[in-house]
Amino acid sequence: MFHIIWSIIVGFIVGVIARWIVPGAEHYGFILTTVVGIVGSIIGGFIATLFNKPEPGSKFHTAGFLMSIVGACILVYLLRFVSL
Repeated sequence: MFHIIWSIIVGFIVGVIARWIVPGAEHYGFILTTVVGIVGSIIGGFIATLFNKPEPGSKFHTAGFLMSIVGACILVYLLRFVSL
């Protein structure tokens, strides 16, 4: 249960940072910002595994938080492109 709560908290923080980095006004609420952060973390993790595979048995990839922000920024750009 704590893992889900932690994912929501980190997802919100990553979503807020991604919205701050990407220029322009995006009027997302708390839920959509959190979803952008969580999905951005998944996208960032996928991109990180393309460059460097994590060691067997490790729970987290070394890129972690930074690639989560990069993935969320990519997602914000994609959402902006789709909404036009």
